[in-house]
Amino acid sequence: MLSAGRDMAAPSAALRQRRAAPGGGGPEAPGGAAAGAAAAAGAAGGGAVLPVSPGTFWLTRIVLLRAVALLYLVAFLVAYHQNKQLIGEKGLLPCKLYLQSVKKYFKGKINLDALSYAPTIIWFLDWSDMDSILDNISLVGLATSAFVLVTGCANMVLMAVLWALYLSLVNVGQIWYSFGWESQLLETGFLAIFLCPLWTLSRLPHSTPPSGIVIWGFRWLIFRIMLGAGLIKIRGDRCWRELTCMDYHYETQPVPNPIAYFMHRSPWWFHQFETLFNHFIELVVPFFIFLGRRMCIVHGVLQILFQVLLIISGNLSFLNWLTIVPSIACFDDLSLGFLFSSRRGGVKDRVVQMQARQAAGEKPPLGYGRCIRQVVNISFGLLIAYLSVPVVLNLLSSRQVMNTSFNPLRIVNTYGAFGSITKERTEVILQGTSSPDPNDPAAVWEEYDFKCKPGDLKRRPCFISPYHYRLDWLMWFAAFQTYEQNEWIIHLAGKLLAQEEETLSLMATNPFEGRAPPRWIRGEHFKYKFSRPGGTHAGEGKWWIRKRIGAYFPPVNLQGLKKFYEDRSWPYPVRD
Repeated sequence: MLSAGRDMAAPSAALRQRRAAPGGGGPEAPGGAAAGAAAAAGAAGGGAVLPVSPGTFWLTRIVLLRAVALLYLVAFLVAYHQNKQLIGEKGLLPCKLYLQSVKKYFKGKINLDALSYAPTIIWFLDWSDMDSILDNISLVGLATSAFVLVTGCANMVLMAVLWALYLSLVNVGQIWYSFGWESQLLETGFLAIFLCPLWTLSRLPHSTPPSGIVIWGFRWLIFRIMLGAGLIKIRGDRCWRELTCMDYHYETQPVPNPIAYFMHRSPWWFHQFETLFNHFIELVVPFFIFLGRRMCIVHGVLQILFQVLLIISGNLSFLNWLTIVPSIACFDDLSLGFLFSSRRGGVKDRVVQMQARQAAGEKPPLGYGRCIRQVVNISFGLLIAYLSVPVVLNLLSSRQVMNTSFNPLRIVNTYGAFGSITKERTEVILQGTSSPDPNDPAAVWEEYDFKCKPGDLKRRPCFISPYHYRLDWLMWFAAFQTYEQNEWIIHLAGKLLAQEEETLSLMATNPFEGRAPPRWIRGEHFKYKFSRPGGTHAGEGKWWIRKRIGAYFPPVNLQGLKKFYEDRSWPYPVRD
């Protein structure tokens, strides 16, 4: 009876609301019945929350902001744990030396040209303790992103702080921050700034509804990411056109995981199907965005599932997690309502009530602040359109480049991945010896293992995504280049010779722990292949088999590296 009473009350309440709302339309007005029912349910109190209506993005904004905050959290965590070793005072490529060289190039001044070349707040800080600067930037980023992630509340100020802090690290990070996902995180974070109200810390700021222009900014981002990745493959390595790239990918990707070990042994027809499916997802599905709400949702579902598959089969840092974020903008409140509680007074219930008021013709007052916000949103859209011109021209070019920024703030960028596939996996293995003569055939050489990259044949490949070991990734690139192209690897050897604790924290093992440091370090070049599951090597506990190619760099000692360090103004390694 109580339920019936509520049902009976709903029409009259709806009728009263329609009469009171000037310009709200009659009973035939779209959404009018839903609006009245929602208002009545709110007035009556209790009962189930009515379904969310399509077409608004209040819940979408909350999910997007939390997702962006999660990725910032991971990125700043990686920075906090690794920046000192990579770009700190005694880092492999000290950022202080980099900034000094930029300053020197611009005639010793920190002017607009220097700021444009390397936009970073570090220019304005005291460089006497660079390690503390790097730590503090990371810690502020961690605290801010954790707040947004936990509360789901953000404003333009907080998101701009996160963006500026990470931009400051990327622009002094040199090759350690040269990966495409750094620019992708900055572009995603820049979009998130305009998704928020200016000051208000509210998950549902009534006066600042999510901008459709910003939502389309996210969709434009995922469209460019996927289409760019697909086009660079078709134009790049012929194995993508011959449907054979997946025969090699699992074994030769930067940091394989255990799933990749088994996926590599899939039959040839399955690898061909994978390649075809990849082309479909990257070259066809992106256009679903422009085909209406339902196809846009299909696009979002397919892209997220595709990224989940990539996460399962490889350790591509936080790239795939980050690529999921703009796909969330393909879903409106109705699509994401299942993620939120249906309790009375909850976020979803409040969204239903807001939709009801909007359907009944109630609109926020068109005040001074709202007018400014509309101008900001339109200006934002024009900026994205203007900066997209060179990006679109790059997509249309037969000489397409990937993972490139055309502006120093990295607001709109080009993307792409695996335009070429290496057919063989090579690894640089660092070895040390206590022998006074490195050429002595009886010298015992002991190997250093890295955190995640292949080394010890019996060590299981790691699961690490979305975390990122920057040194391990750069060792993968170094393996198909020379040590002359990667001078930092000789710097690394010197630090291992001195047993610097900070540098050793980047390694998984130190074979000389508790002993005197090695007298010599050398780099050896090996070809690595997965062992065959169930085969002889696998039966011996080996995940990998390898064959020596030759020397990568000759044996070096600290005394012999002294001039090398002086020429580059690198601090001479001292044992901690």
